[in-house]
Amino acid sequence: MSSYAHILPPSWKSQIGEWLAEDTPSFDYAGYVVGEVEREAFLLGKGKQSAVFAGSPFVDEIFKQLGCEVEWHITEGETFEPVKHIATVKGKARFLLLGERIALNLLARCSGIATRSKRIRDLATSYGFQGIIAGTRKTTPSFRLVEKYGMIVGGIDPHRHDLSGMIMLKDNHIWSRGSITEAINAARKVGGFSLLLDVEVGSLAEADEAIDAGADIVMLDNIEGNELVSVAKQLKEKWSGKRSFKLETSGNITESNLQERAINEIDILSTSFVHQSVPHIDFSLKLQKPKN
Repeated sequence: MSSYAHILPPSWKSQIGEWLAEDTPSFDYAGYVVGEVEREAFLLGKGKQSAVFAGSPFVDEIFKQLGCEVEWHITEGETFEPVKHIATVKGKARFLLLGERIALNLLARCSGIATRSKRIRDLATSYGFQGIIAGTRKTTPSFRLVEKYGMIVGGIDPHRHDLSGMIMLKDNHIWSRGSITEAINAARKVGGFSLLLDVEVGSLAEADEAIDAGADIVMLDNIEGNELVSVAKQLKEKWSGKRSFKLETSGNITESNLQERAINEIDILSTSFVHQSVPHIDFSLKLQKPKN
């Protein structure tokens, strides 16, 4: 059976070692206190509201590198109500505590993104939106993989992962090159046929130029309300049967204005609201007293 862990690249496990090295760069003074007695710890999902659980492959690897074992009592992507016994972790006390904070911080962020992503997706669906909800590249340096993974577990599209994943021409690229058409022609010259080309525009006229020049996706940046509906309808009608393209809306999207942006004249709704300033989900790891 397929697992979300199967999409992770072979290189990701080396990051775990870097996180452990950063957190304990020299002596583990508290580890001396607890020693290497075998202990069992309960991983608890806390907080005050339901949440989507995400991040188990990373936690597995954290504790694996520390010689501990994790037994999960919940599946990735499952919604849980607090307080929930998420997993049982077994190993030497000092190694359980070496991995504790790294694992909890990761779960808090990854599950927070998955929870917000699912909420926005469900809201958009309730409004009748049939298109794609996507994140953005406004991610945390060196933590992008975890954040994009959380979006996927939450049920949305992660959008491009990096500058090599898709060609996106924004206002700075266009101004620097001279025009939308010139920028698209230059991008096609090096990007070839296999990469999609997403072009940011700020008006109907710019959108027309981008479509005419061969853009695969036209991002209607910061165009909102009635103007968004009008521009999208005009573009779809004008280019029907002549060009194949998708329309994307982005910029200043929040839960409060989602309904007016989630219109079916739009194919893709991309927003950093699903991963920036997202409330973290509270988890704790509690070592259990030995049974007499």
